[in-house]
Amino acid sequence: MPRAQILLLGAVFVISFSFLLQPVKTQITDPTEVSALRAIRSNLVDPMNNLKTWNNKDPCASNWTGVLCFNKTLADGYLHVQELQLLKMNLSGSLSPEIGQLSYMEILDFMWNQINGSIPKEIGSIKTLKLLLLNGNQLSGPLPEELGNLSNLDRIQIDQNQISGPIPKSFSLLTKARHFHMNNNSLSGHIPSELSTLPNLLHLLLDNNNLSGQLPPELASMPKLLILQLDNNNFSGALIPDSYGSITQLLKLSLRNCSLQGGIPDMSSISQLGYLDLSQNQLTGHIPPSKLSVNITTIDLSSNLLSGPIPANFSGLPDLQTLSLQNNNLSGSVPDDMWSNIDFTGNRSLILDFQKNNLSSISASINPPNNVSILLYGNPVCSNARQPGIERYCQYQSIIQLPGSTTSSKISCSPCSTDLDYEYNPLSPIPCLCAIPLKVGYRLKSPGFFDFRPYKNDFQVYLTSGLQLALYQVVLDSFMWTDGPRLRMNLKLFPNNTNLFNDSEVVRIRGMFTGWVIPDSEIFGPYELLNFTLGYYSEAIPNISKSGLSTGAILGIVLASVALAVTLSSALTVLIMRRRAKSQALSKRKSVSRIPVKIDGVKNFTFQEMALATDNFCNSSQVGQGGYGKVYKGILVDGTVVAIKRAQEGSLQGSREFFTEIELLSRLHHRNLVSLLGYCDEENEQMLVYEFMPNGTLRDHLSAKSGKFSGALRFSMRLQMALGAAKGILYLHTEADPPIFHRDIKATNILLDSKFVAKVADFGLSRLAPVPDIEGILPAHVSTVVKGTPGYLDPEYFLTQKLTDKSDVYSLGVVFLELLTGSQPIFHGRNIVREATIAYQSGMIFSIIDSKMGSYPSECVEKFISLALRCCLDEADSRPSMLDVVRELENILRMSPESDFKPLEIEAAESKNPPSSSSSSVNSHPFLSSYISGSDLVSSVIPPIAPR
Repeated sequence: MPRAQILLLGAVFVISFSFLLQPVKTQITDPTEVSALRAIRSNLVDPMNNLKTWNNKDPCASNWTGVLCFNKTLADGYLHVQELQLLKMNLSGSLSPEIGQLSYMEILDFMWNQINGSIPKEIGSIKTLKLLLLNGNQLSGPLPEELGNLSNLDRIQIDQNQISGPIPKSFSLLTKARHFHMNNNSLSGHIPSELSTLPNLLHLLLDNNNLSGQLPPELASMPKLLILQLDNNNFSGALIPDSYGSITQLLKLSLRNCSLQGGIPDMSSISQLGYLDLSQNQLTGHIPPSKLSVNITTIDLSSNLLSGPIPANFSGLPDLQTLSLQNNNLSGSVPDDMWSNIDFTGNRSLILDFQKNNLSSISASINPPNNVSILLYGNPVCSNARQPGIERYCQYQSIIQLPGSTTSSKISCSPCSTDLDYEYNPLSPIPCLCAIPLKVGYRLKSPGFFDFRPYKNDFQVYLTSGLQLALYQVVLDSFMWTDGPRLRMNLKLFPNNTNLFNDSEVVRIRGMFTGWVIPDSEIFGPYELLNFTLGYYSEAIPNISKSGLSTGAILGIVLASVALAVTLSSALTVLIMRRRAKSQALSKRKSVSRIPVKIDGVKNFTFQEMALATDNFCNSSQVGQGGYGKVYKGILVDGTVVAIKRAQEGSLQGSREFFTEIELLSRLHHRNLVSLLGYCDEENEQMLVYEFMPNGTLRDHLSAKSGKFSGALRFSMRLQMALGAAKGILYLHTEADPPIFHRDIKATNILLDSKFVAKVADFGLSRLAPVPDIEGILPAHVSTVVKGTPGYLDPEYFLTQKLTDKSDVYSLGVVFLELLTGSQPIFHGRNIVREATIAYQSGMIFSIIDSKMGSYPSECVEKFISLALRCCLDEADSRPSMLDVVRELENILRMSPESDFKPLEIEAAESKNPPSSSSSSVNSHPFLSSYISGSDLVSSVIPPIAPR
């Protein structure tokens, strides 16, 4: 028998025997719920086709994605939907009112999608609902009063949406509710005092809304309230009720930036209080001298109108991590014993921020440990020059960074197999055991501490105990602080000294997270699940339990299947041949339309990984946009912060730039060039993944668009940035193999990392430098169509279409002028090169220097602008080479006071092994002293230049 027929018959019998898996009497889903699910699907937009299984016949019997059913029929003879789990599936559209027809549902989970529209009032009819999880979407409109009918509801999470209107008074009927997470919306009106009747509420998170009115004193009567978090609302003129000082079980009280007035209540009755934040209000009077809880880690009373001395009750607190009293009217002496009862082992530290008060003295014998930081800038005590050693406490520190961490471990083992996602568990008692972990994105929504490091071990014990895993199975891969403050973590869960989890264990662990079964913790507070990446285990999650079949049913189906096999044989032969021909034609078309990219050292990311990293490309993740497309900030599963450049759909120019940039950047490695980490080329999407530059572009800073650092670039910093960019371009011209002409040097393509190191980016227009011809002669230029950005274009290249290394020199000279003047290349119809040339020739060069730069060394500025103008000469041969530019910038930097000069030779050696500059946090702005005034002109160092 021919091999093709053997395979065909085998396929027929496989199909025939598949009937054996069907019961004689099929269990089906309640038709009303089937209809409801189809209506839900019709209202959703599913660009990643995650819900493709929703086209199958029966939701429960056919395992629709995200639809989990009871594993047996109920009294009415039907299967029913128990959970709708659609976490982070890139869904948009709206929620259908037919959701209310899922009458037996217990968990409704649409977290971290892009659902818009309002919350259907029909959800209020699902009496069995326990978890309502809608956070991280784009929902708007008011909260339906009908949600108050959810008598079994344990948790409502609607945070991080755009929901408006008042909090319904009907929510006071949710007597089983323990968690109200409604922060980061646009809720308005008063907080209903009726909520005080809720007997089981633990967490009331209403921060970042538009709430107003008075703080209800009745909330103090809530018997189990542990966290009250109301930051960033507008309770204008309201007082903190004295009753809040008697919420005896309270763990955290956070009322930051709420426009509160009056005094601070006596907190001595809150015996378990661990976190107190009343900052950025208009509180007055003295700080109560009452004794505080020994559990307290964080006290922030900064930016108020408090007066009087620093009370003694802040001393002797064993767990205290930060005490911030800055920007008040406190007076008297600085305490000298606040750290006396603290054990500083295990990364413990203490920050005492007393800046900008009226403190007048400090003990001469004060000698805090190295783990204690005392900040006194802006107090009269700092003007007392007679007291030695005071200077170290008087340096201004604008931002106290919350430390993050990435776990790194050195394991001397041979590499794991790369055919699957194997990796080593650094905590495993079995050395060099390769295993496939589950990856979990996890965030503490209201942690009870300022610094997580001393609590890492406690957290591991807490989480492994809650998950019923061994300590070495949970690896905290990285953690970082986000706005709130909230603590985001990336976890890896490893099998118990085996290579793989079994399916039932994957199901159990996932259910612990998605069902919020892990017990709450007093110190770590409530958590939220950001993602649960199954990867290899994606087939391990069944939607319902399968039913078995009787022997009689099997025999009957066998006879029917054999008869059916004969009938299907000939039909299948024709069908297979037709499909094969069609598939080959389709495959051929696809191979023409796509260009394969296989480059060593550059990771090929999936579209799902990119969507996960950017919260489904939500608007809040977008950090830029250009002709190529949009740029997003993303966080990979391993915690790496990246920039993702996503091409516009159908952009031919984007396609060319895409492959050009991958090809070039994969071969370039220099500390002043942005590193390419990977790419994505699937789902009709093209994306480039770079190291993230947390301080944005040079243009952002020069045009005062960079937030807290805007306008703060002193001359020394600008000079360092100019040198960094020049070194990056010099590497392209002389060290890259083959050399490269960038062709689009401009201020928006020079990015700044966390330490303000300048890095050249965007190689989509770059061209390879000419190579020697067959006779060994090296052409001086590349003939190409003119491309670039107006204002930066080399005039000789523009006229002749001959691209040379001096074209990049011209563009960089324009950037230098931007650094000096703060102006854009073309502004109000004027050209920066022409304006600077005229000012230079007329002796008025300092009249165009950027006023935001402050004082500067005039001789250094004179030399810098001279170099910039020589770079911008019309004739390419008259411009300096990039090597000459770097050398001259180094000479200027040597002359500049308080600059960290590093010669080119050392820099070149370092560039061979560049350090990783990918960072997940932004460092504080370096403190720079003012330079001498630069009002005097220095004699010209270049010949006069004719105006353009």
